[in-house]
Amino acid sequence: MRHLESEHPDELIVGTDTGDDAAVWQIDANQAIVSTADFITPVVDDARTWGRVAAANSVSDVYAMGGRPLFALNLVGWNNDALPTELLSELLAGGQDIASAAGFAVVGGHTIDDPEPKYGMSVTGTVHPDQILRNSGLRQGDDVILTKPLGVGILTTAIKSAVASAAETDQAVASMVRLNDIGAQLAIDAGATGATDVTGFGLLGHLGRMALESKLSVTVEFDAIPFLPGAIVHAASGVMPSGSRRNLEWGTKFLDAGKHDEMHQLLVADAQTSGGLVFGVDPGSTASILAELAATGHNAARIGSASVGTPGIVLR
Repeated sequence: MRHLESEHPDELIVGTDTGDDAAVWQIDANQAIVSTADFITPVVDDARTWGRVAAANSVSDVYAMGGRPLFALNLVGWNNDALPTELLSELLAGGQDIASAAGFAVVGGHTIDDPEPKYGMSVTGTVHPDQILRNSGLRQGDDVILTKPLGVGILTTAIKSAVASAAETDQAVASMVRLNDIGAQLAIDAGATGATDVTGFGLLGHLGRMALESKLSVTVEFDAIPFLPGAIVHAASGVMPSGSRRNLEWGTKFLDAGKHDEMHQLLVADAQTSGGLVFGVDPGSTASILAELAATGHNAARIGSASVGTPGIVLR
């Protein structure tokens, strides 16, 4: 999310970045409204699982801003001639699963006839104006924390190609349906000011945008990045979504890849669905944050740091 400064209540203070639709409206000195919308095509065959993934993906922007979701509207594109309504019921039940887990209400929605099925949500939440996490908010000396492993794009491509194992599929789904609420709260508690979620533009695109907006150089240690089981093996065999290749093509202008080959670069650029958060914190908070994330089932890591230098990503 790209964040625009304002000192006045009742003024739009947050716009959109290069990918997600999200905004914040400040009501008064203590409260602002977060509004976001997102939807995706199927990433797995099971309708309820797809619904859970899509809903977790949709609410992620609220968490990435430091907000708490309150309610949502379903957004559905459905092929009434080819798909039974029973599947639609399962899809919406998956969305409700995530809403119940996150503590927000699904209050309605809209459905259109669409030859390619799509599902997501428009989510509304609240955030304290002093706790908005900004993608321009990285600070010199911050450690950079990633709360979920990369590789979702590669594995969903492998799933569609029927080359992913059952264990790999289960791990990918578990990552995609995991909410970013805990990571967001830990970032806020640690005094973080810079954060974004890692979705369609990959770590390279989203962290790269944060580095550019913050006017800092971010060194990313490749060996510190967690990857989902099977992601690197499938990438080495040529399984790679086209979106990841586009991400790398776009991101090369602010990437210093050093000695890392194209495969490593593509892994960092892998297009994620319902990925984790990436945020900057004072190094003194890193160990406790990672311990808490591990205790709550996250595969998180410190992947680098921010410093003064040419804005962009340095891959080490």
